Amino acid sequence: MTLHRAAIYVLAGFLVSCSPEQPNRPPAIGEAYVGPATLNLRQELAPKSPVSATLKHGDKLDSVEYRRRFVRVRTSQGAEGWTDMRQLLTPEQMAALQRMAESVSQYPSHGAASVYEPLNMHFEPNRTSPGFWQIPESAKVDVIGHKLTPRVQPAPAAPVLAPKPVPQRRKTKERQSQTKLPPPPLPPAPKPPANWVALSVPKEEAEEPEAPKPEPKPAGPVPSDDWSLVRTKDGKVGWVLTRMLNMAIPDEVAQYAEGHRITSYFPLGQVQDGDTVKNNWLWTTIVKGLEPYEFDSFRVFVWSKKHHRYETAYIERNVVGHFPVKVNTTGDAPSFTVVLETNDGGLVRKTYTFDSYRIRMVKREPYNPRAEVEAPKAAANAPGPPAPAGGPSLYARLKERVKRLFH
Repeated sequence: MTLHRAAIYVLAGFLVSCSPEQPNRPPAIGEAYVGPATLNLRQELAPKSPVSATLKHGDKLDSVEYRRRFVRVRTSQGAEGWTDMRQLLTPEQMAALQRMAESVSQYPSHGAASVYEPLNMHFEPNRTSPGFWQIPESAKVDVIGHKLTPRVQPAPAAPVLAPKPVPQRRKTKERQSQTKLPPPPLPPAPKPPANWVALSVPKEEAEEPEAPKPEPKPAGPVPSDDWSLVRTKDGKVGWVLTRMLNMAIPDEVAQYAEGHRITSYFPLGQVQDGDTVKNNWLWTTIVKGLEPYEFDSFRVFVWSKKHHRYETAYIERNVVGHFPVKVNTTGDAPSFTVVLETNDGGLVRKTYTFDSYRIRMVKREPYNPRAEVEAPKAAANAPGPPAPAGGPSLYARLKERVKRLFH
């Protein structure tokens, strides 16, 4: 029995001695999350280096080493590789992205838009921001907001590195034994020339005037980009370039855009014309982009049963309008509200009603964007003024009274 146990110990020792030694892992000096939808880690810094691991958006990583804008990371499975620092999100950015998705899920849509080609969704309205999701071609998203940002490339945030110990220089015995010698004395100053008095007399000849310096050219305008905040069907929220979106309003209405860009659209009830059902529409447009506001015109289209086409019921041009635009199709008459700038720079919210192909402004009040953000958004998809408690509106009662008189 003793020999058998000794043989087992010898065999175990032999296996342990033959097993490969595990390399010592460097300690983690930070945390990060994968930004893009997919990310390949490279074994070396070279772009054509073999791929060590393929990750997906949201995977947690440990930062191990930094070299300029590249970082070597380690996955939860232990795989290590190099990637660009701009492809990663900090824990604060990941938390902010989740909060944005939760808050924007309650915001109303300003219309559906389709994409021309696969389009990346960014964490921030900036070209250098990580793209965490890709919208497939011809897919539709809801447009939530708009922002104009300068087309700049901010420097990536400096990584937080672990403090390295400062090595102390050891003085050799030879240096300690050497005595410091004082510097040599300064040489004597040269004597002035014999005619130094004549040389000190100023010249009577007038000096030539200096040529005027050219005025610096004024700096040109900083190029900017229009960004739209969009929401996918599965709840993902991010920023995309506005010029890559196409508002999905029917072509029989979009043909009246006159070259302007449609920024939002809403249905305003339906019209039965024989066997077909048509929607009345409200839209907002802008002549050109790259403006700090969302629209400069809004228009209401109604379907004409007589001419079997869309006609303009109301239009207002040369305005400075901002999101949100809200529509309420409940009650006897649909209504909508728009936020416009006044001549003094303030904001007002105007409420219009749509009844019997007539548009009337029924309310005008100051608008506070902060109060709008803080207000509950449970009924955001059907906003607008509440229906009057006393039944139909005054206009509807007068119309009914006139019918009775003539019939």
